[in-house]
Amino acid sequence: MVLSTAKCLPAGLHVYQTLDGDDLTLCEIEIADEEDIFVWNGVEVGGIQIPTGSDCEPLLLNVLHLATSSEGEKCQQLTESPQVFPSNAEVGSVFTALAIPVGAIFLSSTECTNEGWTAIPQEDWRKTFREQGLTNGSFVLIQDSSNSNNSLLTKQGEWITTVNETNWIQVKNLCQSESEEELVKIPATANTVVFDIRIKAIKELKLMKELAENSCLRPIDRDGKLLCPVPDHCTLKETELRIESSLGLCPGKAPTSSQLFLFFAVGSHIQPGTEMEIIVEETITVRDCLKIMLEKLGLPGDSWHLRKTDWCYEAGEPLHEEDATLKELMIYSGDTLLLIEGKLPPPLSEMLRFQGFLKVPIWWYQPHGCAGPWRSHQDQTNGPPPQGGVWGASATQGAPGDTYAEASLSYLGDIEISDDATLAELKSQAMTLPSVSEFFIPSPAFLRAWTVESKRPSRLLRINQQQLREYKLGRRTEICLEPLQKEENLGPQDVLLRIQRRLPGERAYGPPVDLVWDTALGWTASTLQRRVADCCSLPVEKIEIAKYFPEKFEWLPVSSWSQQTTKRKKKKKQENLQGAPYYLKDGDTIGIKNLLVEDDGDFSTDRDDAGKEKQKQLALGGRKSQEVLRGQSSSVVSGAELPGRPQRPEASLSIHVGSFR
Repeated sequence: MVLSTAKCLPAGLHVYQTLDGDDLTLCEIEIADEEDIFVWNGVEVGGIQIPTGSDCEPLLLNVLHLATSSEGEKCQQLTESPQVFPSNAEVGSVFTALAIPVGAIFLSSTECTNEGWTAIPQEDWRKTFREQGLTNGSFVLIQDSSNSNNSLLTKQGEWITTVNETNWIQVKNLCQSESEEELVKIPATANTVVFDIRIKAIKELKLMKELAENSCLRPIDRDGKLLCPVPDHCTLKETELRIESSLGLCPGKAPTSSQLFLFFAVGSHIQPGTEMEIIVEETITVRDCLKIMLEKLGLPGDSWHLRKTDWCYEAGEPLHEEDATLKELMIYSGDTLLLIEGKLPPPLSEMLRFQGFLKVPIWWYQPHGCAGPWRSHQDQTNGPPPQGGVWGASATQGAPGDTYAEASLSYLGDIEISDDATLAELKSQAMTLPSVSEFFIPSPAFLRAWTVESKRPSRLLRINQQQLREYKLGRRTEICLEPLQKEENLGPQDVLLRIQRRLPGERAYGPPVDLVWDTALGWTASTLQRRVADCCSLPVEKIEIAKYFPEKFEWLPVSSWSQQTTKRKKKKKQENLQGAPYYLKDGDTIGIKNLLVEDDGDFSTDRDDAGKEKQKQLALGGRKSQEVLRGQSSSVVSGAELPGRPQRPEASLSIHVGSFR
């Protein structure tokens, strides 16, 4: 038994290197992730010897040649067939594979068969397909020597598909039923102009010359339906019409470049082929287009609206913007509009609001410096977000813990969910977004949800089984999801903080670490210090902590204090870090200093100094601009002769203070 690496190529499975060395590991023999291993005897499969290696990779080529009739004679029609050749095979072997006499070979490396053909000299037939630069999907045109007088190529080397008028456009007469001819075939190439085909069809159908000024060609699909007219000035290649297509010669002019040819019908359930047709300007509004269609149908009343058809040929979204033009709404020639009876329904966002639904934008939030199993299949550390834009700036190494400002928010998409749903259901629905599938998220319990305000995470949504209505999210609330390394179930009295330890001898901090603080024993400085000390495995008297205010670039040491409400009773206000001056909340950054290695009271960093200096310069610049404006206004006032403001006589003022005891 032999093990070999294999790859799935367009031509099929190909065997490459044989794995030798029983004592080697997969890493040592450079086996990549998700690589295919082929198990065989190393020589043959099903009695057929199999060539291996990259030199003989199979190529899937498109070979064009004249077809052969059942009597063995050459037909005047080209056929295209896929053929597989080893990349190290000689180009001349194509004659043997097709069993045709030696003739001429033309190659094209492009998928388009209209141009780019290159004749291969006979002395180069012994070169391999790889040496000729052919790849999967390349085209090979074979012409035997018996057809040398009817070359399939022009002198310029462009593809012209005319061999004794084999390639043609079929034109059906739909203008006059009394005509002698009903169907003609017009020889054409990819560069034939539609106008030339139409005029020649009128002549061969023996129709009136007046139709030259008042007729058009319309493609006929396989179901017999007439499609949108094709412009006269375009070539068959530009209209994307294929050779041997069927066109109908119809009365009426084709729309100009500024007009749209539209189908329309009444009702949401229509059958293909029963629509009516109309030509309108692309700058017409939806409201005016609706009026024209109603007049053409002879329908009275104002209780109608327009809808586009979806890919299932059913009624799609209504055209709500009635004053917008068809061009602005990206309506194109050939589209089908439906006239639906009834007033225009409200937009989907309003319907969701009335029905108790929320349309919530979802963002992806991952603090810098954190790593875990949520990293995507592709390393997106420095890459673009999975979808849409990014909020945030790059992190500064050693900077204090403004974790939100240093992280990025990547837009994932919108979800529509009932406000009766729970937070866990919101997370589960968000996990179905295509961008989230790039990350390894075992369950919704591995996601932490925040509201987004001012382009950064704000309020933590902690209880998974709580309904969204109870969170009072509002109609414009946005949610960001933060991946976790383990499941999290925060209680109502738990506070989530980001702690960062100061690096000894440096004005910098280590990466942020999540700390869950149970405030059941109170929001006091002493309980917080004990919790931080336990987390850092340090004595509580040997640490000092401070809260970071990123908007001011300042650190405020956290310590116990007492505040008196009145001097008369000497009553102390209960200590609470939720109030002034700390205003502690979920997501705040707490800096930790180890007093065993440094005992100074400085918590700031170089980044803080730079931030304060920048704020000082901005404030100074604003003050100077105000002084300039004040000086300009005073000069204007002083230059004008304004009457002095009369002074009002002085009056006494009485102040009465009520008793609220």
